[in-house]
Amino acid sequence: MTSTAISAQGSTLQIGTGTGTANTVSAVTPGFPTIVTSASHGRSNGDVVAISTLVGTISAMNGNSYTVSNVTANTFALNFNSTGLAYTSGGTATPTQWTAIGNLKTFSGFDGQATELDRTNLDSAAKEIVTGLVDFGQFTIDMDYSFADAGQAALLAAQAAGTLKTFVLTLPDSHTATFTAYVKKLPTTGGVDKIMARSGVTLRISNIITWA
Repeated sequence: MTSTAISAQGSTLQIGTGTGTANTVSAVTPGFPTIVTSASHGRSNGDVVAISTLVGTISAMNGNSYTVSNVTANTFALNFNSTGLAYTSGGTATPTQWTAIGNLKTFSGFDGQATELDRTNLDSAAKEIVTGLVDFGQFTIDMDYSFADAGQAALLAAQAAGTLKTFVLTLPDSHTATFTAYVKKLPTTGGVDKIMARSGVTLRISNIITWA
C-alpha cells in the first residue's frame, strides 16, 4: 500500500490578533453541526468566527467562537450541537484575524488525555473505569528568535497579559487544528556559534482542539 504520510515542511502556526468584518447571519439550521446562512460570506474552512446577537434559544451560541467547516458560497458549518434549539432572527459571525509566527522550526503536542473515573464497587468482578473530561495538554514549539517578528511579539504580549489566545496550525495538506491556549513559557536561548532561538515555547491548551 502506498504511504499517505505528508511532510511537515510548509506547516504554519498563527495567533489570533484581531477581528475582521462581521458577516450578517440570515438563518441558522440547528443540528450537529450547526449550519449558518450568510450571503457571500467569504469564509474558508478552518476560519474561526465569534457569534453574537442571535435571537431565540440558539442564542446559547452568543459570545462563543467556533471553527468554520463545510463551506459553500452562502453557508458554513460550525462545530456546535444545537439540536433542539430554535433560531428566530439576527446574528453576526465575526472572523478572527491571524498573525503568522515566524521562523517556526519544530512543533509537538496535543499530548493530554482524559481523566479516569473509578466506579468499581463491591459487586464488581473487576475494575470498572469510565473516562471523564479530556485535558488536551500542551503544544510546544521551537523557533529562531526575531524581536521584529509580529507573531513572536504577539506571543510575548499574550504571556505578559496572561491572555487566552486562539491559535491555528495549518498543515501542508491544508488541514487545520484550531485551539485556545495560554502562553505559559517563552524561553530564549543562545551560545557560542549558535543562532538565537526560542526553544521549548509552551502553549497550555484550554478547551478542545478542532480539526478541519
